[in-house]
Amino acid sequence: MHKENKAAANGCGKIRSGTENEAALLALMERTGYSIVQENGQRKFGGPPPGWEGPPPPRGCEVFVGKIPRDVYEDELVPVFEKAGKIYAFRLMMQFSGENRGYAFVMYTAKEEAQLAIKTLNNYEIRPGKFIGVCVSLDNCRLFIGAIPKEKKKEEILNEMKKVTEGVVDVIVYPNATDKNKNRGFAFVEYESHRAAAMARRRLIPGTLQLWGHTIQVDWADPEREVDEETMQRVKVLYVRNLMISTTEDTIKAEFNKFKPGVVERVKKLRDYAFVHFFHREDAVAAMSVMNGKCIDGAIIEVTLAKPVSKEINWKQHFNGQIIPSSENLLGFPNKEDAHQKSLGKPGSLPVHLNGQHSPGPPELERSIYPFFPGKKLTPISMYSLNSSHFSSAAMHLDYFCNKNNWAPPEYYLYSTTSQDGKILLLYKVIIHSIVDGSQSSFMPNKLCTTIEDAKELAAQFTLLHLGKDKSFQS
Repeated sequence: MHKENKAAANGCGKIRSGTENEAALLALMERTGYSIVQENGQRKFGGPPPGWEGPPPPRGCEVFVGKIPRDVYEDELVPVFEKAGKIYAFRLMMQFSGENRGYAFVMYTAKEEAQLAIKTLNNYEIRPGKFIGVCVSLDNCRLFIGAIPKEKKKEEILNEMKKVTEGVVDVIVYPNATDKNKNRGFAFVEYESHRAAAMARRRLIPGTLQLWGHTIQVDWADPEREVDEETMQRVKVLYVRNLMISTTEDTIKAEFNKFKPGVVERVKKLRDYAFVHFFHREDAVAAMSVMNGKCIDGAIIEVTLAKPVSKEINWKQHFNGQIIPSSENLLGFPNKEDAHQKSLGKPGSLPVHLNGQHSPGPPELERSIYPFFPGKKLTPISMYSLNSSHFSSAAMHLDYFCNKNNWAPPEYYLYSTTSQDGKILLLYKVIIHSIVDGSQSSFMPNKLCTTIEDAKELAAQFTLLHLGKDKSFQS
């Protein structure tokens, strides 16, 4: 056994406390021939595995694992993930105390193995009543840049980003919803590698650099979701972007029916984009080819196959309360279009009606504390096995309501601004994705709060209120 393997195993024994834990890791290394090395807050199993020749596996071979119990380690996790395929590297994030940090990354030798792990091991019961989550992990090469002057064109933005950062590959700019001659005040900048994007993000942090005389916003863009080929082969819904606000669903349906009458089942339009549902997949594919780049009501549209939304979306914001860097950690302040400063103060109680029934801001509950006697039996349960009367928090009720409707968990995006007296004021925007038809809706209250807890509760209350009104978004 290599010296580094022995050192890692011995170190693991000290950190984890107990000869049984040390022996379990040593046995794992003996069985597999892999090394285990601890460095930079993580413990790495393999990478590469014994006898590996050539470059590391390509993009798309790694999965993210969350909700790992803090006292579960490689000797339990590796055998589970080996069921899906050959592991190239397993990286368990570690705390100084010796506990794991609740999440890990598993890189397989092929994309098919990673996809199988997501299918078979997501919600796997690793311990009685303890279920892990597994979703795709991608190196992010794209940055979100906000507060860009709206008159700037793509070429100007691209040239400016190339001047101040290295490794720029492309810039994605979307026209304004109401004025197609302007941009939306933000752009996505694509870099040649994750490292190049990370260096650019550091360079562009607000306060260190101004573009066009403005302090810009910068954050990681949400990675584009990868959907397996088998799933995409069944998609018969088109995503249509860059529509005019005034364009109606009837107009869109008529335009897409022109190339072959009667092929469109229905259209769902949300602001300046829409989902066009077809009766047959072959018609959807043909329409995409014909309609992409066409002009509807004076706007050049973009047409792609819609990507089905799965429950894995945004999981990194829900695992063990760990917030992995996302747009919720936005550096800077939102555009005026995205935030309202009409009134200040703490949120008021909002009555909510869902499916014709009164629902929170939440019902009065019996909130008593009872003694726990030694020997009393405890049964592990899921919060979703309860009913809504058990929740006093609007945020918890919204999570529960989304689960019951077979939607993805609600996404919360935090924004801030400054009051006239210098206080930091906070506001959450909530995005709800429908797993059934791929549609999404966003909700943002018109009040700001002084605490993050109040801001989240207000946003959840506001969202529940509007979901109750918008029956079309309910499954």
